[in-house]
Amino acid sequence: MNIENIEAFVYVFHYGSFNKAAEVLYLSQPSVTARIQSLERELDCRLFDRMGRQVHLTENGVKFLPYAQQLLQTFQKGKQQLQRTRTTPKELRIGCTVSVSNYMMAELLPKLKARYPGVHMKVTTAVTDEIVGKVLNRELDIGFVRNVNHPNLQSVKFYEDPIRLYTYADHPLAGAGEVSAELLVDQPFVFFECGSLDWLRIHRMFQSLNRPPAIEIHTDNAEMAKKLVLNQAGICFLPGLCVSKEEREGLLCPVDVAEVAGIRLQTNIISLNGEQTEIVRFLIAHRPGEVYI
Repeated sequence: MNIENIEAFVYVFHYGSFNKAAEVLYLSQPSVTARIQSLERELDCRLFDRMGRQVHLTENGVKFLPYAQQLLQTFQKGKQQLQRTRTTPKELRIGCTVSVSNYMMAELLPKLKARYPGVHMKVTTAVTDEIVGKVLNRELDIGFVRNVNHPNLQSVKFYEDPIRLYTYADHPLAGAGEVSAELLVDQPFVFFECGSLDWLRIHRMFQSLNRPPAIEIHTDNAEMAKKLVLNQAGICFLPGLCVSKEEREGLLCPVDVAEVAGIRLQTNIISLNGEQTEIVRFLIAHRPGEVYI
């Protein structure tokens, strides 16, 4: 039995018209008619009655319909599975920045494994420039990086992480809502900086003050900066993702500073143009937690 004839039968029933079925199947109307006639000869019965421009199933057509639909669905599912097998790699090599590695991969990887159970996952943590180079050289399949653009890469926004000032729970500014930068100059600071251009706004805010803030410790590690704030070594501007747990538990308190409102760190997913499209779409649809896009 020809599956194309089954397909034509189901589509004519669904659309109620030989012409409409032909349009959807990218065929001529005589081609659809020929397929239905071939199927009727094979089954030795008439499947449709024509009434003017409308077509209706015969009694035999009604009996045959559920079997035809099941046959077509089974064929389409099998075809999709074969296509997925051909396009899904046996190993997925993922590159990510430290923040993604620390705060997102533990939630993303189980979802990827559930969707692609036969795929081995290998994760490399590195800085954005190194990940970009490895994707371009086919050493990595996808990368989670800061916002980048390259003619050979497809780069899709994954999330934006707001940067806010955080204090420990019993700090005088905890619960203050929004404050002006002038109130910060006498506060001991832990300064975390990840190299993004967005941090320049914080630098400029500090430079605009009558006197610089008291930066006690400078670090490029968000976990260290967070733990220093928890240990009351100072207050710190931090990405929201890295402190979400402590904020929910009331251990750290966000304070909005008017002069630097709206600063966010953007993370994109990159891959070579035209490659890993299905996996990138899956990741975009399964962003963990509350993210800003």
